[in-house]
Amino acid sequence: MTRTATLPPLKAGRAYRTRELAQWSANPTRLAKRLVAQGVLRQVAHGLYARPQWSRFGSVPPTDEQLLRAFLQCSPFVVTGPERWNALGLGSTAMYAGTLVYNTKRSGTFRLGGRPFVLRRVAFPTNAPAEWFVVDLLQHAGEAGVSRREVAAELDAAVAAGRFDRKRLGQMAERYATKAVQSLVHSALADTVA
Repeated sequence: MTRTATLPPLKAGRAYRTRELAQWSANPTRLAKRLVAQGVLRQVAHGLYARPQWSRFGSVPPTDEQLLRAFLQCSPFVVTGPERWNALGLGSTAMYAGTLVYNTKRSGTFRLGGRPFVLRRVAFPTNAPAEWFVVDLLQHAGEAGVSRREVAAELDAAVAAGRFDRKRLGQMAERYATKAVQSLVHSALADTVA
């Protein structure tokens, strides 16, 4: 691609890996550097770029989902952690230094777009339901700043109130939980049998 060539059709708000630019240039690294210099792209991590999206307030950073999709090269992932756990209403009020992401490709802490992401390679369902997040909270209660017993007590009340699907909760525990967490979930389900 020469300097006078038209710009590649990059979508605003989307993140790109350097190798994705190869469809427009024999040297995608050079193209990425040139597009950064022109302000078309912004580098958000090594080998990862984003096309800025603009609002009336200025540049809007790419979403976590866009960054993760590009960084993990479209492999499956689920964002979890305190934000999701606290929303369950089971007593967790934790904060976390980064965004916790389960995936099938990488483990470690990475800075993407100036934000920390803690990636872990663990099993998780596609389109994780709320019941899976309940199991995940029980599995990581210590990280959520709450004891498993406290979460289990709140879960008893939530299951009794019908806030979670009983069958799905049992399935998520059987598939993704340790024996100790399975026991807590089965106890909550047994305590609320009509």
